[in-house]
Amino acid sequence: MKTILIIEDEHDLAELVAFNLEKEGYRPLVALDGPSGLEAARRNLPDLILLDLMLPGIMGTELCKLLKNHEKTAAIPVIMLTAKGEEIDRVVGFEVGADDYIVKPFSSRELLLRIKAVLRRTIPDKGGEKLLRIGPLTIDTDRHLVNVEGEEIVLTTTEFKLLLNLAERTGRVQSRDLLLKNVWGYNYIGDTRTVDTHITRLRTKLGEAGDLIRTVRGFGYKLEES
Repeated sequence: MKTILIIEDEHDLAELVAFNLEKEGYRPLVALDGPSGLEAARRNLPDLILLDLMLPGIMGTELCKLLKNHEKTAAIPVIMLTAKGEEIDRVVGFEVGADDYIVKPFSSRELLLRIKAVLRRTIPDKGGEKLLRIGPLTIDTDRHLVNVEGEEIVLTTTEFKLLLNLAERTGRVQSRDLLLKNVWGYNYIGDTRTVDTHITRLRTKLGEAGDLIRTVRGFGYKLEES
């Protein structure tokens, strides 16, 4: 049974979401403010976090950064729940490491579909170690680890899936639309700036190896050894 942590200060909404998750076979946990949400995430290490943007104690964006910059919680996918629907708000959410973004009010069906899609991004073990090496970059697909020149790089689930998608097709150009479909796991409702934002974060984290990700102007990206 997968555990989902709901960090939401609207008590009625949190309880409703928890009820619907439980009906679908998930184990819901609820935290009503930022500090208790951070503590619950680090203590329980849930499979996914539903995170409200406006929270008492710690804002959702700051909390997301804290989760993504901590080794124990960096790989936990985060879906942001917010009443703000402007493009800049979505971009900020993705820039701090959110894996998806749902604007309130939302239907239970939409939320469950988004949760299932995000959880599907976790790549199943196929048995046996598999390493991909491109220049200074090494990807351990079995253990979901990435390192550059022997130094481990901590990536979010979505960042890892995006990098692996490019690495498994080294030298081949991937359109933004195709990356949205392959990495986000469903017909993503949104603009392709989502891909650009994640690519920028990925390049920054990879340091010198970030140069392996090439932009193909007007189309998409490819990963190619120098």
